Amino acid sequence: MPTSSASTTDSAKPSAAGGVQSLERAFDLLERMADAGGEVGLSELSAASGLPLPTIHRLMRTLVACGYVRQQANRRYALGPRLIRLGESAARLLGTWARPYLARLVEETGETANMALLDGDEIVYVAQVPSKHSMRMFTEVGRRVLPHSTGVGKALLAGVPDDEVRALLARTGMPAATEKTITTPEGFLAALEDVRRLGYAVDDNEQEIGVRCLAVSVPDSPTAAAISISGPAGRVTEAATEKIVPVLQQIARELSAALASQNQS
Repeated sequence: MPTSSASTTDSAKPSAAGGVQSLERAFDLLERMADAGGEVGLSELSAASGLPLPTIHRLMRTLVACGYVRQQANRRYALGPRLIRLGESAARLLGTWARPYLARLVEETGETANMALLDGDEIVYVAQVPSKHSMRMFTEVGRRVLPHSTGVGKALLAGVPDDEVRALLARTGMPAATEKTITTPEGFLAALEDVRRLGYAVDDNEQEIGVRCLAVSVPDSPTAAAISISGPAGRVTEAATEKIVPVLQQIARELSAALASQNQS
């Protein structure tokens, strides 16, 4: 019976960073699949990664056996269901790390603070700390919304190339949540240009009438993340925006630094 040996196979070679090369390659393939919308062919993965087809086939066969990838009837490969549990657990943990920073946002702005991630084509809220005002906004943690009608969606997609944003909007459609929702790709891309120029995003009655949200992305987050405040339009005025945005940006930088230190520990 074969036993483990000390010889180094291709799949167990150490990487330049001191890790295991096969693991690095497998995770790289998973991320490339996610970037491609969750479903790809082997030849596409080979072209994108630069790895030979036999290597990719071996890695994908292992990922299929583990349930992290599944093979479709058309022979293409799709992200598998076991990734959902990992993603949900990671999102909850990320939300837990963010809560002290969201609590500070509430203390300094007086409004409800949120954290959201871009998960596929949707925005998912992973943490919230409510305002202490009697009239306050509430978004259920775990709620999923389309990005085109939210401040966090704009903040997150501002860092995505326009052609990829157009493709996403084509997949999701742009239904109107209110009469102020942006419902054309051109209008949304113009709004993203404003986000890049100003450094923050605004949802001005676009998701819900009477509610304004201000959002910024969390720089260098391990997964695309944004934080926001939301409140009645009568409180989140233009004058209030000038005071709130610098607080949002500062706390986003501090949260980014905290997440980076968690990754290194």
